[in-house]
Formats: sequence, structure tokens, C-alpha cells
Amino acid sequence: MDFSRKISLFLEQFIDNGAYVSVLEGLKNTMIIAVTGLIIGIVIGTVIAAVRVFPKYKVLPRVLDKICSFYVALFRGTPIVVQLLVFYYVVLPLIGINRVDSIIVAIIVFGMNSGAYISEIMRGGILSVDPGQMEGGRSVGLSYGTTMMKIVIPQAVKNILPTLGNEFIALVKETSVVSFVGATDLYKAFRSIGSRTYEYMVPYITMALIYIVVVMLITLLIKIMERSLRKSDRRN
Repeated sequence: MDFSRKISLFLEQFIDNGAYVSVLEGLKNTMIIAVTGLIIGIVIGTVIAAVRVFPKYKVLPRVLDKICSFYVALFRGTPIVVQLLVFYYVVLPLIGINRVDSIIVAIIVFGMNSGAYISEIMRGGILSVDPGQMEGGRSVGLSYGTTMMKIVIPQAVKNILPTLGNEFIALVKETSVVSFVGATDLYKAFRSIGSRTYEYMVPYITMALIYIVVVMLITLLIKIMERSLRKSDRRN
């Protein structure tokens, strides 16, 4: 079958038969999972990073540090697709939950997975901040937590912004596995088009191009944010 015929079959399914609707839905779900997962990951990662850099003079900080270390090792040591399958088909039924929107499940799992990676990114960012910043905050009467949240972490975020951008890009690409739990994403939408025509070349090439465009837009957004932060630093 020549390439022009393959394109014709694809366009027939995509436009005439309305497959573009499922593609748009898949793109929407992909971005919802990635964006929400990143936000959850930043919250979890920041908390874990703060715990892990907290001075270990007492028993409680040491216990919390062990728990956080186990959490990070668990989610970094297993593939995201395995975490998704275990959570959806094992954990939820065990706790008596049998019907949950697969998109919600994907958001939770991606957020927890991202939290493990962002915790290490954030920890490195916190450690890169001059220790004098913490000492200065404490010297004016601020608590450890207040100094961390209002002085240290904002500076750490500036240092790790490019790496956070890379994590967001990774999340966008990893959403291609959510079809394993029945969620509609870009992969599932284009696979459906291919299964109708028995021709996968053009659908998969189109899917790859969409991912490339999305990643390029995210990269551009990160660069704009970096330039904005550099300007604010020069003004200060």
C-alpha cells in the first residue's frame, strides 16, 4: 500500500468518521494527568525533601526520614506501569473500592511517582542554597519550618526549575501507559484509528508529532520562566 493511500485512510477515519474527537479527548486527558500529577508531585516532593534535610537530633525526624527513604526507593525502583496496574487492580480492590475513574487513578499514581523523583530534585535544590539563608531566618526568630517554606524553598525552586521542566516532560510521555487501566490518552486514540484501518504507520507518526509539539511548547514555557526569574534576580 503506497503512502498516499495510507494518508487517505487515516484522514478518512480522523475527519470523516470523527476520530479526531477521541484524539482531542486523549490529548486533554494526557495534559490533565501530567499537570495534576506534577502539582501533586511537587507538594509530596517538597514535604519529603524538607523532612530529609531536617536535622536528625531527635527520634521522630529519624523515623520520618526512614519512611520517606522507603517511599522514594519504592516508587523509583518500580516502573510506572507496574505501579499503575498494582494500584488499580490490587490496592483498590483490597480496600473495597472497585469502581474508580481511571483518570483519577492515573493522576494519583503519577502524582505519587513524581513526588519520589521531585523529592530528590528538591533536596538537591535545598542543599544548593547558601546555609546562611537558614541561619539568617532563624536569627530573626523564624521557626525552622517557616524559614524553609518562605526563604529556602523559593530559592531552591529557582535553581531546579529546568529539572522540574524535564520531570513535566517525562510525565507527559509516560502517560502513554494509562490505557492499561482503560483511560483514553493519545496512544489509545491513535491505536484505535489504526485498528479500524489495519494501518498503523500514519496514526503513530501523527501521535509522535503531537508529542514532539507538546514537548517543544513545554520547553519554550520553561525558558520563558527562566528568563523572567533571571530578570527578577537582576532587579534585586
